[in-house]
Amino acid sequence: MSVKHISQPIQIGPMKVKNRFVVPPMGNNFANSDGTWSDQSVAYYEERAKGGFGLITIEATVVHKGAKGGPLKPCLYDDASIPSLKRITDACHSHGACVSIQLQNAGPEGNAKNAGAPIQAASPIQGSFGRDVPEEVPTEQVYELVKGYGDAAERAMKGGVDAVEIHMAHGYLVSSFISPRTNKRVDEFGGSFENRMRFPRLIVEEVKKRVGGKVAILARINSSDEVEGGMDVHDSAAVAAYLEECGVECLHVSRAVHIKDEFMWAPTTVHGGFSAELATEIKRAVEIPIITVGRFTEPQYADLLIKEGRADLVAFGRQSLADPHTPNKAMNDDLGDLTPCIACLQGCTANMYQGKPIRCLVNPFLGYELEGEPAAKTKKKILVAGGGPAGLCAAFIAAERGHEVTLCESSNVLGGNMRIAAFPPGKGDITNLVRSYIVRCHKAGVNIVMNTAVTPELVREQNPDEVIVATGSKTLIRDIPGADSPEILHAGRVLTGQQVPGKKVLVGGGGLVGTETADFLGELGYDVTLLATRSYYGVGMIGEHKKFVEKNFAENHVKVIYNARASEFLADGVDYKDAIDGSMHAIRGFDNVVMALGYQSFDELTEPLKEAGVSVHTIGDAVKARRCLNATEEARLVAMEL
Repeated sequence: MSVKHISQPIQIGPMKVKNRFVVPPMGNNFANSDGTWSDQSVAYYEERAKGGFGLITIEATVVHKGAKGGPLKPCLYDDASIPSLKRITDACHSHGACVSIQLQNAGPEGNAKNAGAPIQAASPIQGSFGRDVPEEVPTEQVYELVKGYGDAAERAMKGGVDAVEIHMAHGYLVSSFISPRTNKRVDEFGGSFENRMRFPRLIVEEVKKRVGGKVAILARINSSDEVEGGMDVHDSAAVAAYLEECGVECLHVSRAVHIKDEFMWAPTTVHGGFSAELATEIKRAVEIPIITVGRFTEPQYADLLIKEGRADLVAFGRQSLADPHTPNKAMNDDLGDLTPCIACLQGCTANMYQGKPIRCLVNPFLGYELEGEPAAKTKKKILVAGGGPAGLCAAFIAAERGHEVTLCESSNVLGGNMRIAAFPPGKGDITNLVRSYIVRCHKAGVNIVMNTAVTPELVREQNPDEVIVATGSKTLIRDIPGADSPEILHAGRVLTGQQVPGKKVLVGGGGLVGTETADFLGELGYDVTLLATRSYYGVGMIGEHKKFVEKNFAENHVKVIYNARASEFLADGVDYKDAIDGSMHAIRGFDNVVMALGYQSFDELTEPLKEAGVSVHTIGDAVKARRCLNATEEARLVAMEL
């Protein structure tokens, strides 16, 4: 399927963009603590320009002193940041990309400690539990804030940008004025639609006056707030039309406030383009171009939206983190080589919220663009034990650097437990990740040997310079009576169809494995009960994904027993102790019990190889059963050191 529509250029005000692929603004924590952009910031944006993105948007940049939402946020409230911004724009321009910068005051979603001042909003309404209660912006100060946006836009123009994007979405400062849910003012900035739009209108007019038509003016808006009493898509269509009349030349249409962030950064279970109908409604309201965003990974549907006139540009947010060369691969008909975002949220949003530089499970080079992938100084013979994500990742990186690499997998299929993780509902994109790693190994020349376990004898025979142990993990069998009984089924075997339970099933284990196994069986129509050791299930599960699992549990009538610590597993049930009051209980009558207590490391190689004097490196779950993010991080680190 061609992507000819998304590959076409487009004019946005004074800016001509070479194609419709957009990098949206995403907080990355690569900036310096003084508010300037770092060398890593430059390398990060340049890599996406090299990859063919037509429009690259620099992350939310603070426009007012005292409104800094995080310790590593870039700022444009004084001139000090202009030189580092110019380095980014020059780097991106050298590859033919246009650059926009998002101007933001986080408002009620800010942090007073980081900002060094009380946070502010249209009205004193918390963004969510745990957030500071904002102060209501005094009327006279609203006019001062308007000038701050103009000052920042002028500095951005001096920094060489092609466009500025005014952030009016997600419950931040401007959004808090637009939405009647968060605007309870009775001055000229509250009440009617006209009054609530006064602040954004004044900002657009100020920015327009300051940039004088030399750069394009964009605005990011919500298509819907997704909360009771907030803006819905019909309200937002009116907002879009109003902003067009004010002089906005392109609209970046996003979705939701942070308490509904499953609509902002959707988890794996959500499909690309899930907000397309809302974007279509906004598109009908205006004549200026709109950018749509929402879990876009592969470009086929994005191209179709442009063909149908339902959007003009498409933002590939987390996909641009996973594979910065997505546009070039799409336009060169090389999508089989695409590294897909699997929407795991492990390294991007989690790190962003913690104030740490973002990382990516599928792309361990995210955040290390400055270091690159230099060729190895000395070519070595490397043997990799294990074909899970850690082994595959280490193998292709080492081979790409020039080493001679052989990877041995003990089974007849690659992917390890990550492949099994693709079986629960909504997790199919994980299969794309495994396949992309296999493709990258093939392209790099890795010799993959199946059905072959690495042993000390094989190592002596092969005589490699280095051995990477990535043997992964195996099912955790706790020291509980009956847990090792052959009558007990195992989650991994049930998920992959090797074991088929009867109708009534007890799943033992309320962690990630147990929860997803219960979800899998519930969807198929089994009568499922989940035994959770804590007062909740889904331990270790990303919150955005758990919301969908909770919905599935309700629809499929999955039952949960909480605070239950198993004391004995039987063929038809379990005896357990209540973790709260210590009372003992027994439940019976199940056709099968499925063990789903997680995984434990499996490594029978490292110690004997070390004793034999072999240079060995152990990575991933072979060290300790953890997240796949840890596995690919360690794979990159080891492969780059060899």
